[in-house]
Amino acid sequence: MKTSSLIVFLITTLLFYALINFHIIRRGFQALSGMGKPRYVFLAVSLFLALSYPAGRFAERLWRSSLTEFFIIIGSFYIGLMIYLWLLVMAVDILRVGNIFFHFFPSFLTRHPQKAGQMAAFAVLAMAAAIVAYGHINSLHPRLKTLDLAVDKQAGGIQSLNIVLVSDIHLGKIVGNGRLEKIVKTINIFKPDLVLMPGDIVDEDFSPSSAQKMAATLQKIHAPLGVFSVTGNHEYFGGLERNVGYLSRGKVKVLEDEAVRVSNSFYVIGRKDRTAIRFGERRKSFKEILEGVDSRLPLILMDHQPLSLEEAEKNGIDLELSGHTHNGQIFPLNLINKRVYEINWGYLRKGRTHYYVTCGVGTWGPPLRIASHPEIVQIRIKFK
Repeated sequence: MKTSSLIVFLITTLLFYALINFHIIRRGFQALSGMGKPRYVFLAVSLFLALSYPAGRFAERLWRSSLTEFFIIIGSFYIGLMIYLWLLVMAVDILRVGNIFFHFFPSFLTRHPQKAGQMAAFAVLAMAAAIVAYGHINSLHPRLKTLDLAVDKQAGGIQSLNIVLVSDIHLGKIVGNGRLEKIVKTINIFKPDLVLMPGDIVDEDFSPSSAQKMAATLQKIHAPLGVFSVTGNHEYFGGLERNVGYLSRGKVKVLEDEAVRVSNSFYVIGRKDRTAIRFGERRKSFKEILEGVDSRLPLILMDHQPLSLEEAEKNGIDLELSGHTHNGQIFPLNLINKRVYEINWGYLRKGRTHYYVTCGVGTWGPPLRIASHPEIVQIRIKFK
């Protein structure tokens, strides 16, 4: 990624972040007029929370410690709170403007505007906090889903295949080894033949001790036919070589534009994420990847981002597995995602090709799931 593009992105993001927080804090400070000391406590706490995430991210580049992690974690929760505070404050502002023209507020609100403002402030804060609490609890409890498919090909001596699909764990400061241990235990409950992880398994750099623990946890996955992954955009953002190294130490085979013949019965194919192009790498075509592949055997593809789905169909892929979307993760991002992707989450069939886009099991950014539930998917395939 070009340095100039990164600088523009960071400046734009920080400016947007500052404007949203200015609006929230300004409106809250106005609404609490007449409350004296609590008004200034609100101001101080709001500024602390708003500055926590950017301060923690900046400080960790100079000196990583438990204190910088604390700021990042607190700040991550606040980003979720900020989103819903802003949406609710905007809703209140729209109602206030509407009341100027249509006078629908009850008289007890208009007679006591100061008290009405205070009530609105506490209501907005309580609603936003409740949404964040629900979203975090929801993010910690993945749903287990089973999908049965039939592939009209012979797979050597294998008549059926039990796959567990796990994507978008986003291992890092928020989703740590404790969560990973629970995910691995759940994977093993399914007794999979094969485990597939289509990207964004690792989010950011860890301390050496954390990396060692996570690698040991990944090694506890029991899958006789192997554990395979591909790169996602976050493997690139966090440092590709280092992040692939974490997975390799966990006995996870990362496929980068390559096909592997498994048990002489089927192929697992993994594509580099499209982010590779932004980092100056080349992404091979299907023709190059499938050169030498026996297409009479079942072809199972992992491609992190569910884009250009017709390519898999045209190239005889039997099953394509993707992640990336999180099914929006946080409302209203799910509404945007549905317009971006042909399939934002779930199952689709095009011709002879089956597609499944998982919403993932982890979180990115705010550790919340408002628009979706995390999931671990069992895919049971029957061959001809």
